[in-house]
Amino acid sequence: MSRAAAHPPSDESPTLIHPRWLRITHWLNVCAVVVLVLSGWRIYNASPLFDLRFPREWTLGGWLGGALQWHFAAMWLLVGNGLVYLTANLASGRFVRRFLPLSPRAVWQDLRAALRGRLTHADPSHYNAVQRAAYLFAVFDLLLIVLSGLVLWKSVQFPLLRDLLGGYEAARRVHFFAMAALVAFVLLHVTMVAIVPRTLVTMLRGR
Repeated sequence: MSRAAAHPPSDESPTLIHPRWLRITHWLNVCAVVVLVLSGWRIYNASPLFDLRFPREWTLGGWLGGALQWHFAAMWLLVGNGLVYLTANLASGRFVRRFLPLSPRAVWQDLRAALRGRLTHADPSHYNAVQRAAYLFAVFDLLLIVLSGLVLWKSVQFPLLRDLLGGYEAARRVHFFAMAALVAFVLLHVTMVAIVPRTLVTMLRGR
C-alpha cells in the first residue's frame, strides 16, 4: 500500500484564508497607524484645533520635534506598505472577491442581523456586507488621511490638492476628523476580534 493510500488527505485540513503577504502588510499597517495616531496627538497638542488636549501619556515623541520625526517615519511606512497591500489585492483579484459586490441594502440587512445577534461568523473566509463596508471605509479613510497630510506637510508644493480640500486650515480639520474616524474603526475592529477571537488566529497563522 502506498504512503498516499495509507494516509489519505483529510477533508478537515486547515484552509488558507489570509496569504502571507496579506498578514505581513496588515501588521505593518497596524504598527504604522499606532505610531501615526500617538505622534499625531502630540503634534495636535502643540497647536490644537478645539478645546481638547490629549493626555501626554497617550502621545509619542516627548516633544514636537520628536513627534514629527515619528510621524514622518510612520507616514512613509504607511504609504509604502499601503501601496504593496493595494497592488497585491488588486493583482491577485482578492479585492474584488472579498469586498464586492456591495450595496446599501445588503449593508442594512446585515447590520440589522448583527444588532439582533443573528449575524453568523461561521466562515472567516467570507466577509459579510458590514465587514466589507467597514474595510472599504478604512481604505478610503487612510487615503484621505494621506492626502490631507500631504497638504499639511507640503502645502506650497500641492496647491491643487490644498484647494480641493478647502485650504490649509480646512485640511487640518479633514486630517483630524479622518484620524478620529480611523481610531473609531480600530476600536470597533478590536471589539469584534474580542467577540470572535479566531479571526485573530487566522490573521496570525493564515489558516
